[in-house]
Amino acid sequence: MRSLLAFSLLLSSAAYAAQPAGDVPTKEAKADAPKPDSDTVKASVEEDAQPVTRSIPFHGRTLTYVATPGHLTVRNDKGEPIASMFYVAYTIPSAGRARPVTFLFNGGPGSSTMWLHMGSFGPMKVDASIPETIPGPPFRYGPNPDTLLDVSDLVFIDAPTTGLSREIGKAEPKDLFGVDKDLDVFARTIERYLTKYQRWNSPKFIIGESYGTTRAAGLSRKLFNDGVQLNGIAFVSTVFNFADFQGDQAAINFLPTYAADAWYHGKIPNKPPLEAFLEQAREFASGPYATALQKGNNITTAEKQSIAEQMAQLTGLPADYIVRANLRVDPSRFRRELLRDRHEIIGRIDSRYVGTEPDNVGESADYDPQGSAITGGFVAALNDYLFRDLGYKTPLIYRPNNYAGIGDNWDLTHHSADGQQEIADTSVDLADTLRQNPRMKVLSVNGVYDLATPFHGAEYEFKHMALEPQLQSNVRYTYYPAGHMMYIDPVSARQLKADLAAFYASAL
Repeated sequence: MRSLLAFSLLLSSAAYAAQPAGDVPTKEAKADAPKPDSDTVKASVEEDAQPVTRSIPFHGRTLTYVATPGHLTVRNDKGEPIASMFYVAYTIPSAGRARPVTFLFNGGPGSSTMWLHMGSFGPMKVDASIPETIPGPPFRYGPNPDTLLDVSDLVFIDAPTTGLSREIGKAEPKDLFGVDKDLDVFARTIERYLTKYQRWNSPKFIIGESYGTTRAAGLSRKLFNDGVQLNGIAFVSTVFNFADFQGDQAAINFLPTYAADAWYHGKIPNKPPLEAFLEQAREFASGPYATALQKGNNITTAEKQSIAEQMAQLTGLPADYIVRANLRVDPSRFRRELLRDRHEIIGRIDSRYVGTEPDNVGESADYDPQGSAITGGFVAALNDYLFRDLGYKTPLIYRPNNYAGIGDNWDLTHHSADGQQEIADTSVDLADTLRQNPRMKVLSVNGVYDLATPFHGAEYEFKHMALEPQLQSNVRYTYYPAGHMMYIDPVSARQLKADLAAFYASAL
């Protein structure tokens, strides 16, 4: 259980980055807030909303909207306040048919929604357009040409104890740490927003990333049981079942991503077309490779050598290294080994990024070059945008994440549609919801250079939900030449926006 939790805590973007400086109160902040920030919120459970009207240029016209940062108070069944949930909503007034409303969140568990908010579909976006370290301050952010606001109103929600969301009343942080506890808080937050802003009859969507996909799948059933019928869910960089990241299935799931990385970094001779090459990797991973792994110790030396040589052609690793790894190359080892001859490591969240280590003999990478490359820019931009541009007032410090606070305290057990699970698999909840709500549409969004949640793993999980063919057709898959956060890549972001627009049209 501990190893699974340690892995899950790293699922959100930039999890390998050092704790950002923005998590430490400044002298000015300490002077303004005589109590620790969580205690300050506990002193008041009043909801706040500070709307401002803004405009951005958008493809030859002006897009005018209302930006509303604020807190929603979540109460338990006894009416007692347990969480003050921070959100930023972007809405466009509509006198006609109700506009769709989309709820968005990142994962972790323990990540704020800073990444989606400032990197994906909001009206303002951080410039992280190349897979290299963002130049130092002042960091650039500005109008987002690929915002989803022309299609749907957007509500970005920070998870409990992250961003500006805090426990309140008699609740303690540990009361909110767990698969089911988290689902309960998010469901109550969404339902409170629908009530406060009279959006119950609006078309409703969810976009979740990384552990946010685990949450989104579980929410589909929890919200449905509460009478909240979703039109669609977009799963960005998917993981439903933590058990799929252990054992031979994990090795099978990661191999096509290894092939993509080897292709990108020039380790595949005569570079074939990427799509055809990845299909070849899929067929090998789910066919000969899976069969070989299933044999365990019964595999012959000749068979092992043959599989290793085929793997070498796909992954760029030496066949003898693969044999010594018993045909099972861990992602952390792959990140260190692929470019060892160049004295470089590759990123985990986005393996297009490269970095260096103090020596060239290590077994695994000590940090994630992608997380280190962009975290500072996102933290600074979020704080500048929220507190200066939008003028939001609060004594709290924005927490980009709370991995340290969660530690080993996240409860992975889950009461799913098929009973109690010791390790959460919320694909069961999603499948149950699709059967009961057969009009709901699903979009699986995948970056081919994602070494955190591999695209072949997402395919495996979606295709093992025991859905009838007519329901399988509700699920669409899209792929982008980028990593876990494919939306920061300009080419991928443009295509993703077009794919999402088509997805919303199909779901409406």
